[in-house]
Amino acid sequence: MSMEARVCQGCLALRRRIEQLEAEKQRLQQLLEAERRAGKRQAAPFSKGSRKHKPKKPGRKPGADYGAKGHRPPPPAQQIDETHEAPLPEVCPDCGGPVEETDIQQQYQVEIPRKPIQRQFNIHIGWCDDCQRRVQGRHPLQTSDALGAAASQLGPDAQAAVVELNKNAGLSHGKVSRVFANLFGIKLTRGGSVHVVLRAGRRCQPLYQAICRSVRRSAWVVPDETGWRVAGLLAWLHGFVAGRATAYVIDPTRSGDPAQRLLGCDYDGALIHDGWAPYDDFTQARHQQCLAHLLRRCAELQETATAGAVRFPRAIAQLLHAALALRDRYAAGEVSDHGLAIARGRLANQLYDRVWLPKTDPANERFAKHLWNHRHQMFTFLDLPGLDATNWRAEQAMRFGVILRKVWGGNRTWLGAHAQAVLMSVWRTCWQRSVNALDFVSDRLRRRTIPSALPP
Repeated sequence: MSMEARVCQGCLALRRRIEQLEAEKQRLQQLLEAERRAGKRQAAPFSKGSRKHKPKKPGRKPGADYGAKGHRPPPPAQQIDETHEAPLPEVCPDCGGPVEETDIQQQYQVEIPRKPIQRQFNIHIGWCDDCQRRVQGRHPLQTSDALGAAASQLGPDAQAAVVELNKNAGLSHGKVSRVFANLFGIKLTRGGSVHVVLRAGRRCQPLYQAICRSVRRSAWVVPDETGWRVAGLLAWLHGFVAGRATAYVIDPTRSGDPAQRLLGCDYDGALIHDGWAPYDDFTQARHQQCLAHLLRRCAELQETATAGAVRFPRAIAQLLHAALALRDRYAAGEVSDHGLAIARGRLANQLYDRVWLPKTDPANERFAKHLWNHRHQMFTFLDLPGLDATNWRAEQAMRFGVILRKVWGGNRTWLGAHAQAVLMSVWRTCWQRSVNALDFVSDRLRRRTIPSALPP
């Protein structure tokens, strides 16, 4: 065999070896990314990984910056229901000598009422002389007109408490029944707890529709989604946060259909999201990519990048931090409107210059492609001062559902899933408006028809 033939064979062998190594490199990179993503999944609610070697002591630190110490103030005199005397002993408990009284001071307690209120309603029934229809009276504390086998019911506060414990506190229906039995001596089965929740969901349906309309009319919306379970099958919990209302939707698919149904395809407000592709279908909306997600992605790329590949994510992170610093300076009055517009344009140009050139590292190229496709969605918060740069509102709203999912896994039926979305929306909206949700729902349950009036 000639020398040239041997050289050609050697080159082919080297090329094959290089191709094998490249394929192996890509496989290992994919495994590394999968392991990194798996490591960031929450094994427990909001787990941040392993415990620090010497963690700081929790709570506020003593000193001048501690602030005012909290204490329970005494109740007003007109609100005191019981007064008890704590007399002195006849003799000293230490030496047995006589005791002389010198002063009387007060101590206060706030106790929960554990004795349930048993109500009886005498329902007056009659007939209309004109139309010959049956007429039945109703007291303002009633939640239903049912008689006969369904005449014994829970009161409106008790029903609202069932919803509070299940949908807000995260207790399962079995635990809700045990709480009622142990605290109040009220017998409530798990099935009874389920029926209370479903009935409250039906009764709050007009309020849910009003919440959806309020979100649809909002100038900005922060959407997000997370996994859910219905009848043991994978589903998705979608959340839509506005300034004064939050609407939840549970859907069997992770698609853009729930967002399009709730907001409408012609929504023209501002959408602050994590870059999920279905949100791009809202072509008339102003989009703001969550900078926190982008900064985390920059940090992940810097962890795995080698040699010069680390420069690109580092430069993008610096640009995003500069944009956030510019926003803070403008809010502090250090930058004028004209200066904000000029600085915003410079940041956009720097982003374009760093993104559009091809990258040798595949991970950087994927990130650069994402940035280029959404280049007009990076600095919308600088065009609309006051707009959030991250989707933190949706992240917090979704934690409300994530905790429930981690406690009891989801819903058993789609009927229960819809009630779940309705009641979570009502509870979260009441929280946003500083309204006691338990009192609000209890009041609505007493009415024959629930008006679609949101909390003030």
